[in-house]
Amino acid sequence: MEIFLANPRGFCAGVNRAINSVNQALDKYGAPVFVLHEIVHNTYVVNSLRQRGAVFVKTLNEIPSGSVVIFSAHGVARAVEDQARELGLHAINATCPLVTRVHRRVAWLNKIGYDVLIIGHKHHPEVVGTCGRAVGKVHVISNAADVEALKVTNPNRVGYVTQTTLSLDDAADLLGLLRNKFPEIDTPDRTDICYATQNRQNAVRNLAGQVDLFLVVGSQNSSNSNRLREVAAKQGATAYLIDNGDEIDPDWLRDVRKIGITAGASAPEILVDDILNLLQNRTTCVIHEMDGPPENTKFKLPDLPDFDSADGNG
Repeated sequence: MEIFLANPRGFCAGVNRAINSVNQALDKYGAPVFVLHEIVHNTYVVNSLRQRGAVFVKTLNEIPSGSVVIFSAHGVARAVEDQARELGLHAINATCPLVTRVHRRVAWLNKIGYDVLIIGHKHHPEVVGTCGRAVGKVHVISNAADVEALKVTNPNRVGYVTQTTLSLDDAADLLGLLRNKFPEIDTPDRTDICYATQNRQNAVRNLAGQVDLFLVVGSQNSSNSNRLREVAAKQGATAYLIDNGDEIDPDWLRDVRKIGITAGASAPEILVDDILNLLQNRTTCVIHEMDGPPENTKFKLPDLPDFDSADGNG
């Protein structure tokens, strides 16, 4: 069996920043440190941080006053930041800087009187947070039907942003429809889809046509991991999204000679290593590491202030 490892794969700079933010907060303040929603969408990462003392909550009301709370890489609405202050919580913002850039554009477009179109998946935490940064009209566009039904204040004063983890192909299709409907639509200087998402999708697109089976390592609620599986499938590969090697069905491997493997931007490399070990225990494998663009981006960690009352216990 030949195994081809897509490159780049796995953690991006924003995910590294978010996870390191939780670890450093635990080191500084002690456990528990509270995290609003999952810091990133990966079961292994969340469970690892939970073992260290991170407590993941769905609402701020679950957190004792005086505690430290970390906002996830996906970003939050302004109302959430305001609520944290009202509840007496010490907030640390681990929002990916590329998501923050989208937030700034939404606010700017609204301030100059534009309706903002957010191309993305309704109810995804990043999209919910981005909507919550608006100071004017905002509309979420998820499919062609949304474009057709869309009504705006002024068709000549419309701008768009995109969820950072979208499929390039899906975004391009929707943008084509929007440009037909709004020829004067304001376009970002550069795409909002993050460099890591683009790199991982391109790597899968280049590799998928050469293999019999494609395994994408990532959790089911990970948008960028789901998009990778879709990209592989569009290239004609049989593709599955799995959290770990335990989810591999032996029937998938029957008569398979070439397997492609990648990992979503929120999936750690240790999960890829575990899958390689599993496959090598089943049969003789030749592993090929594919070429890919280097990723040297690093984001500065958020400041961790000396909270007088923050002992991690409220």
